Amino acid sequence: MRNQITNMYLFNQPVTEYQVLERAAEIIQKQYMRGDVFQSPNATKDFLRFKLNQYDREVFSVMLLDNQHQLIAYRELFFGTINAASVYPREVVKVVLESQASAVVFAHNHPSGIAEPSRADIQITKHLDEALKLIDVRVLDHIVVGKDSVSLAERDLL
Repeated sequence: MRNQITNMYLFNQPVTEYQVLERAAEIIQKQYMRGDVFQSPNATKDFLRFKLNQYDREVFSVMLLDNQHQLIAYRELFFGTINAASVYPREVVKVVLESQASAVVFAHNHPSGIAEPSRADIQITKHLDEALKLIDVRVLDHIVVGKDSVSLAERDLL
């Protein structure tokens, strides 16, 4: 429960680490939905780290953004194993069309904690980018989350 005066959060019962991280992601999401801060790679990385770090298997997600890069929705689309997740471009395009997004940021976690993008990560990003170009949707980034986060856009891999 939020105390409006001090911006402190009080809980009447014990909470798990997962619940704390989920609440932190919700707070960050509310802040991001108010402005254009998703143009900042560091703010985006923080949001995604809170969302994806608790998983012990790979999870592929998408941030669906409007034409001002404000968040429409965050969706976790594919769940894999400890070191891989199958990603289907057709399903990604379907979700993007349903949300009427103008841009997207992809993300997935590496449960090993090593955020270095693999060749498969780079390849699927290129396939998704090609598919979304056909419907005039920009892929702004693909962020790999581990102990750190790596942006494919910052490394010129998009």
